[in-house]
Amino acid sequence: MKLYRLSMMIVALFVLSIATGFAQGPNNSGEYYKPADGKKGAELKTALCKIIYDRNEGGDLSTAYKALWTHFQTTDKKENGKVWDMYSNKRDFEFVTDQDKGSGGTTEGEYYNREHSWPNSWFGAKVMPMYTDLHHMYPTDKLVNNKRANNPFGETNGETFKSANEFSKLGKCTYPGYEGTVFEPNDLYKGDFARTYFYMVTCYEEKLPDWYTNYSESRPTLDGKTYPGLSDWQLEMLLKWAKNDPVSDKETNRNNAVWEIQNNRNPFIDYPELERFIWGDLKDVAFSYDHYSTTGIEDLQDDVQNDEPEAIYSPNGIRLEKMQRGLNIVKTKSRRTIKVVIK
Repeated sequence: MKLYRLSMMIVALFVLSIATGFAQGPNNSGEYYKPADGKKGAELKTALCKIIYDRNEGGDLSTAYKALWTHFQTTDKKENGKVWDMYSNKRDFEFVTDQDKGSGGTTEGEYYNREHSWPNSWFGAKVMPMYTDLHHMYPTDKLVNNKRANNPFGETNGETFKSANEFSKLGKCTYPGYEGTVFEPNDLYKGDFARTYFYMVTCYEEKLPDWYTNYSESRPTLDGKTYPGLSDWQLEMLLKWAKNDPVSDKETNRNNAVWEIQNNRNPFIDYPELERFIWGDLKDVAFSYDHYSTTGIEDLQDDVQNDEPEAIYSPNGIRLEKMQRGLNIVKTKSRRTIKVVIK
């Protein structure tokens, strides 16, 4: 056990020496994330909550909700100028022209509307700031959106409904841990929605127990606690989705656009694989807002856990009883040398 702890400490600290510096935060975020520096696991999640919760709500609910139509023209525009719909690929919608008129939408490809990817019934419907939070609001095909309803995300064979070209599906969950009805988005956007959900349970972590208690539709997705926040099966599945569908330019560009409108960011887009530092295999590794990297951690972790440290030296060759601030040279029994930087 002592060897394992020491090995993990070496892995954690060694990350600092291989990290790629951002010269402050990524995507021109400056020191936005600095208050989360050095945090890990649940503590990191709470620190991020305090950073990203504060935003420009855009006026009262009615004003902010109406403004979403205009915001989508900036946040969700394809290169061809059409609506970027992540629920259907039936057709390319035209902004404004194909906007939901309040009726119709009984066939796929007729209108697009404003989708709460985190269903609003899970937090009490028309409640600010969740109801108009652009980080989970997307323009989507009206029919497919209505078919999804307030069902959780999941994996399914789609025996209840399949959108055009089987782009998205609705049916009994086939992912272990849940057997209810779920909506499965296309593989192209599973990572997008996973990072959206990581944002939601981080930004609104203090509200999660209330949502779980008072809105039963949320229970397949939530666990009733501020941490982890997500139920076991949902967290496991979303971590897989995020890994299989990495952060794209689309997400980065959208995050920057939302930042300009709403004045807050989704950290899971700015820091690819950040979820691993909160819920995954790196939750014992301290987060560094300006020297962030996961490159090479897996290989190093496997090597170090199977290679017992033998001696620690200072840069000028003096043997140490324990690691000190600055650069440490760690020699292992298999004659490997590892550089460890402690700040």
